[in-house]
Amino acid sequence: MARAIDAELLAEARRIQVRADRMVTDVMAGGYSSVFRGSGIEFDEVREFAEGDELRAVDWNVTARVGRPFVKKFVEERELTVLFLLDVSASMRFGSSPEGRPRRTVAQTAALFVGCVAFAAARNNDKAGLIRFGGEIEQYVPAKKGRNHVLRLIREACEPPLATVKTDLARGLDYAGRVQRRRAIVFVVSDFLGGAETPEARFGKQLRLVAQRHDVIAVRVRDPFAGGLDPRVADVPELPRVGLLAVADPETGRLVEVDTASRRVRDAVRSRWRAERAELEALCRRSGVDLLDVPTEGSVAEPLVRFFRMRELRGAKR
Repeated sequence: MARAIDAELLAEARRIQVRADRMVTDVMAGGYSSVFRGSGIEFDEVREFAEGDELRAVDWNVTARVGRPFVKKFVEERELTVLFLLDVSASMRFGSSPEGRPRRTVAQTAALFVGCVAFAAARNNDKAGLIRFGGEIEQYVPAKKGRNHVLRLIREACEPPLATVKTDLARGLDYAGRVQRRRAIVFVVSDFLGGAETPEARFGKQLRLVAQRHDVIAVRVRDPFAGGLDPRVADVPELPRVGLLAVADPETGRLVEVDTASRRVRDAVRSRWRAERAELEALCRRSGVDLLDVPTEGSVAEPLVRFFRMRELRGAKR
């Protein structure tokens, strides 16, 4: 049985590898490098002041200590680290099939996203790593370079989500902040679902702490049936009208019967979806974190390209 599962997992990883590589080649070429490269500098050393040095480069602490003027020397960062913080809790298994037309599951879409960005990083000679988390830290793959390493990340991202495990984003963010000491681009890939508490209460403090050191992008992957944005509309979709519907919370196992024929129920669900989206968006703004929505149908590369363009425009205005 394990061998069959391994073969199925490998086949899924190969499909994602081919699709992600093609998307990077056909659609995303240049977007990643123009947004994320060539903007950072890191401290290298101090040296004695020489004719032509700028006064603003003087390290006054060292100068006062040794009695002679010293300046700070910086070098341009030519190598970036990309870290994927990937949610593998039970809710990531979700995937709907409207009119018998199955969408990708949230987990499959998340793995495809990881593949696209990891391939883009590899083409720019950057390192990429992965943390898989649910209620605990499931796996840490340290950042490395190379195409073979990207293929490993895709295989790990394709591992099935855990059964009946709740999301603990606070734990995942705290772990990422501890293992990734040098500045990195951190993609938090999740559906960001987690019970009745607000995003601020669940992981707001940890998100802000990680964002103080790293460039953090929250990647919200959501099926339209579970409150995700439909690619064709700007607002959250409405709960389908299908009569009495038995719904199970994948992370707690709790069963609820919902009367989808009731306009009051459908309005209440949609209102809650809107409020939940607004809460996460507000938390990201306060934390200095970009938010990227990736739907479970259609192209993963298209929202990425729009995101790259937004970052470029924002950088040009500064």
